[in-house]
Order: sequence, then C-alpha cells, then structure tokens
Amino acid sequence: MFNRTVLFYGLLLVIIILVVSSIQTEQTEKLAYDDFDGILNGEVQDMQLLKAVVSASKVKGSYRKTSEPNREYPYEVTLATDGQVPDILKACREYKKQYPSFEYENEADSNWMFSIMTSLLPILLLIGVWFFILKQMQIGGSKAMSFGKSRARLNNEGQPKVTFNDVAGCDEAKEELKEIVEFLKDPKRFQKLGGKIPHGVLLHGPPGTGKTLLARAVAGEANVPFFSISGSDFVEMFVGVGASRVRDLFEQGKKHAPCIIFMDEIDAVGRQRFAGVGGGHDEREQTLNQLLVEMDGFNTNEEVILIAATNRPDVLDPALLRPGRFDRQIIIDLPDLNGRKGIVEVHTKNVVVSKDVDYNVLARRTPGFSGADLYNTVNEAALLAARKVKDCVQMEDFEEAIERVTAGPERKSRAITDKEKKIVAYHEAGHAVVGLFLADIDPVHKVSILPRGRALGYTMHLPVEDRYLTTKKELLSRMTTLLGGRVAEDIIFHDVTTGAQNDLERVTDISHKMVCNFGMSEKLGPLTFGLNENQIFLGRDFYKDREYSEEIQFEIDKEVRQIVDECYHKAKRILEENRDILDSLANALLEREVLLAEEVKKLVDETEAKRSGQSEANGGEDLKSDDRLETNSKDEPVENASQSDDDSASESDGAERPVEEVL
Repeated sequence: MFNRTVLFYGLLLVIIILVVSSIQTEQTEKLAYDDFDGILNGEVQDMQLLKAVVSASKVKGSYRKTSEPNREYPYEVTLATDGQVPDILKACREYKKQYPSFEYENEADSNWMFSIMTSLLPILLLIGVWFFILKQMQIGGSKAMSFGKSRARLNNEGQPKVTFNDVAGCDEAKEELKEIVEFLKDPKRFQKLGGKIPHGVLLHGPPGTGKTLLARAVAGEANVPFFSISGSDFVEMFVGVGASRVRDLFEQGKKHAPCIIFMDEIDAVGRQRFAGVGGGHDEREQTLNQLLVEMDGFNTNEEVILIAATNRPDVLDPALLRPGRFDRQIIIDLPDLNGRKGIVEVHTKNVVVSKDVDYNVLARRTPGFSGADLYNTVNEAALLAARKVKDCVQMEDFEEAIERVTAGPERKSRAITDKEKKIVAYHEAGHAVVGLFLADIDPVHKVSILPRGRALGYTMHLPVEDRYLTTKKELLSRMTTLLGGRVAEDIIFHDVTTGAQNDLERVTDISHKMVCNFGMSEKLGPLTFGLNENQIFLGRDFYKDREYSEEIQFEIDKEVRQIVDECYHKAKRILEENRDILDSLANALLEREVLLAEEVKKLVDETEAKRSGQSEANGGEDLKSDDRLETNSKDEPVENASQSDDDSASESDGAERPVEEVL
C-alpha cells in the first residue's frame, strides 16, 4: 500500500514538472544571436530591451515592443562560444546609456545550481500547495466522520484522585455509592446471590452540594475506567449527531467494561419530551430517545454503570427516571450541622488555622450553606488573613468571611447622613427587640448598622440546631420580626422609608404561601389553591392554572392581608410596650455600630433593671425581661434552610438583609 502511494505521488510530481516546463518553454521566445545583437546596436527600432541576464551559454531576459508599450515578452538567446559574452556585456553597457531603465547582469557558471532552484521554485510551491490541500481534505474528511463520535473524556491514572475521604456532609449518599464501587471491584459477591448491578444512578440536589465531587470520588475509589461528559456535549447543529454520540459513548463503555460513565447536567438532553410550544423536529428528543434505548438495553454482564447529576430533576422525562434506567435516585441535600462541620474540616486541611477556631461554632453560624458556600467561606477567610499579613487564619477572619458571603462585603466608603443613620439604627433595633420578645424565633446573634452589599444594616439570627419542619406559630413570629423594622420607623419618626422593601416582600410571600400552599388559613381551611403546571421550555412559573373562582381569590387576598395586619399590630404592641429598650438599642448602635448577642442582652437587662426600679418606686409591677429571654433561649428545634420548594417561605435562617435602600 505504501509503495503504491509513493509511486502515485512520484508520477504526479513528474507530470506537474513536465506541464510547468512546457508552459514556460512555450511562453519564452527563442531569439537568434544576430537579432539580439541588432537590438543592442540599435538596428532593430521596434523592440526595446528591458532586462538581460548573461551567462556563459545563454542570455535570458525580456523586451517590449514599441507598438505594445504595456506588455513584456520573455526571450532566450543561445550563445555559440564563450567569447561572445564580453562583447554582449560591453554592448549592454552602451545600451544602458541610451535606455537607463535597462537592467543587465552577468551570471557566472558557478550559479547554475541557483538557476535551477529558481526555475524549480514555482514547481515546488505548486507541489506544496497541492499537498496542503490534500492534507486538509483528509483532515476535513476525518472531522466530518467524527461528528458522531463521543466527546467523553477518559480519566488518566496520572491525575490526582479524589476519594470519599475528600467528601463530607453527605454520608448517606456516600454509602449508596460505596456499594456501586464494591460491585465493580467484586461483582461475583453480588451476582452469586442473584443480585444485579444498577443500570443507572441519578444524583440530584441543590447547586453546590457536591454531586460532581461525589462522582469524581467514585472514579478515584473504583479504579476502573471512568468516562465523563456533559449533557450539552451531545447537542450539535447537525441533525442526528446527538444520537450518534450516545451510541458511540456506550460502545466505548462496553469496550472498557467494567467502567463508569458520568454525565453531568443531564437535564440538557433529558428534558421531558413533547413539552415544547409549536411543531418541528427536536434534536434533543432524538438524543434522549437513543439514551433511553442504550440504558434499557444494558446487559448485567457488561458491568457499565451510568451516573448522572442534575439540580433540576423536575424537568426530566419520566421514562428516564423509571427503574431499569435510573434504578437509584440519590438526593444530595444541603448539609446539616454535623455535615457543615465535616465540610469545613475538609476544606481547612491545607489552611493554616489558629487554635482558637471552633468548628462547631462555624457550623452553627452557617445554616443553609452548601458545600460550595462553605468552601468560599474558608477561602475568603484565608484571603482576609493574608491581606492582614497574619501567620494563621483566626476565628475573627472566619466570622468576617461568613458575613461577606451572607450579607456582602462591608462598604466603608458609603457615607450616609446622621438622619439616615438614625433611621437605620431604629430599624435594626426594631427587628432585634421584636425578636427578643417572641418565643418562636431564632435568638438574635448580631445587630449591625454597617453597610454591607446592598443593605444599610442587618440583624442576624443564629439557630440553635437544624430542623426541617416549621409550625404556623413560627411563621407568624418570623413575619412579626420582619415587620419590626417598619413598625419602629413609624413609631419613632411617624413616617416610613423604602428600607423595608425586602422585609415586606418576604412577609407577603410567607403569608401568601400560608394561605395557598400550607393550608394554614382558618377561614379557607386545609386546602391548596393554584396548580403549578410547569412548562419545561417556558420556565417554572410562567403558567399557573387557577382552578378556583374570583370569589375565592377575593377571600385569599383578604386572608393574606389579615395575617399581615395581625403580625403588624403585634409588632407595634411589643415595641410600644418596650419603647425604652428600643431607644437603648438604637442609641447603642449609633455609638458602637455593631452589637453582639451578649451586648444586646446586657443592654436589655440594664433597661429592665431601671424599669423595675421605677415600677417599684411607683408601687406597680412589670414583666421582667429575663423570663421572656429565657423562653427565647430554650433549645427549640431550628429550621434548616434546605427545605423543599413548597416550604421555601420559611427559609430565612442566617443573616437578614432588612434594609435594602434608604433614600
């Protein structure tokens, strides 16, 4: 085969040389020596020489006819003897005196190699261009044939491995995946009892919870070939490419069995079919159909497992989720208290941490944080410590990093007037005071009027422990606390500002969900109103079917308004009865700008002591703050922010951002 190829290109080269040589020969005019000598001596009037290259055997050059001044004619003169060269050169010098534009050159015989190379240069260039075109055609052909090839990447043994020791906060998911790894290592142990390998494993959960990291850990633990690909790699502008790539992917998996195929963001190709608006051919549907066929056609002896990850399991096609395709669905939720502690310990392995850092406190300070959020917090703390030229990362750096992640960076350059600062102080003090006198609310951890992000101030509530259910009383207490800032502005300044915008949005959302989603309305009863018909390609909440009448809608609006009004009046009653505590906290914020939980409690105790002294002097009795604060500091279960979509109204653990903007 090689000899035939060489012979073919050799014959092609000879043909090209002959063709080019014949073309050059036909174009070059042969002149007799006498005619050329006559031109030099001026005997031929209608021809003017432009160039002459004199060698030992011939003269080459070009001339111009007087009748055609814009055209050049190449010529060649063969010399009979070497003695003619000096005469020609002498005549050329005389000719140049008459025609200065004439050029001549004496070419020695030693330059015959250069002359040959000069004549062959066009031929070589033509051959080079020809080979380049052939090469591009071959590459283009191979690329055209590779459109249907899978773009899955096979992990290399030289890459750093991730193991289960590098993953924390999802112990149940790790146990499920460890069984997959054990099956790949020793399949006979399961097959002898009649067990069959799962065809597919679907990892789903909120963003940043470690789905891809878990898949990398499986690859590091299994020591089997691991193919990784993204769902978007299947989609191409050409019809049928996605389905072809799916076939090629599973063919590669069968060749390397036992192996694992990891498909990240499977919702790019696994969306529900027939959900689009309008007709036409959908390339994604063809890709999904092929994926369904390949998954359902697995043979247990092939030992190929598909692991997919997504944070949108609600949009996946039901045929993809049935047993036989994805036999296991592993939920990777936001980490709990112990999970957050483990994640922080994992991320601080390579960080120089001070001995005063308490991981339990960090875990309590970060409810609702995902693994990615915790990594960002540890990294921000390390950067803050490095910025301050410290030898290690201290607890204060972690606290500052948590506030940066939750509320945004501190905006020291944002100068506000004394009037606005006073409004912000009373707003935040209103949140804190209402929270202190409610039993079903998380304890106040920190109150600040330093601008952070878009907020001019914030009140932070720190939960005691994680919890996953929220009662009606807790939702009402949360709404009352959110309205405390707006009520404080109204009581003190007899006016309101735009700073409570975020509070009002959250209060309205919670009250509406209490009535329409949670069935917590006494008048409407335990019913839900509004069926979400999520259109996959139109967004989650673009279309909402309302199966109730206008009268019910009117009652819903009345119930939502009544719940908010009750919470508003309750917050107003608390602040009016504890006006002295509100003033004390606001004045302390104006003086110190930041108050921690211990400082808040100390101020409340001092104010209560003064109130008790005045009450005893007046012969009256007053309720002591200690009893109220004790009801707030009991070990009540605390809600975790990782709730379902229907329970998202209760997600307010962590730093509040009550003041968005103050005009």
